[in-house]
Amino acid sequence: MANVMSPIVAERIWALPLSGSAVKFLQYLLYRSEFGGALPVRQRDMATEYGVTPQAVSGLMAPLCALNIVLRPRSEERNGNSYRIHPLAAKYETHEAMEASFRDALVRIQAGDLANLKLPTYRQTPPAPTGRPKLQVA
Repeated sequence: MANVMSPIVAERIWALPLSGSAVKFLQYLLYRSEFGGALPVRQRDMATEYGVTPQAVSGLMAPLCALNIVLRPRSEERNGNSYRIHPLAAKYETHEAMEASFRDALVRIQAGDLANLKLPTYRQTPPAPTGRPKLQVA
């Protein structure tokens, strides 16, 4: 079965203002997500699978939600939030399915029905900090 990743986030993950642990958790979410971005797993189950507490999942999810990479639409079936990967950041079964989803997402963003991604607009790698690195022996 094919697996096509959206290049919008995957190819510029180095530019995201996220910690390494949030990037790793995003990779877990992409693995667990269905094609198109649905996340059929509850936060409690994510915590068990990922080996952390539900509070840690909330902490890892918060910066992803702040960038709209992970969306929290209200769930009709349950009282509470469900999660889904933004259509512009999700995985797809085929390249054609990704293109169709992108077209639909762009129409929905323009109509105000879908939040846009909040990604940095780096045209090149950000400059390295000046001075000596603060290295310590563990």
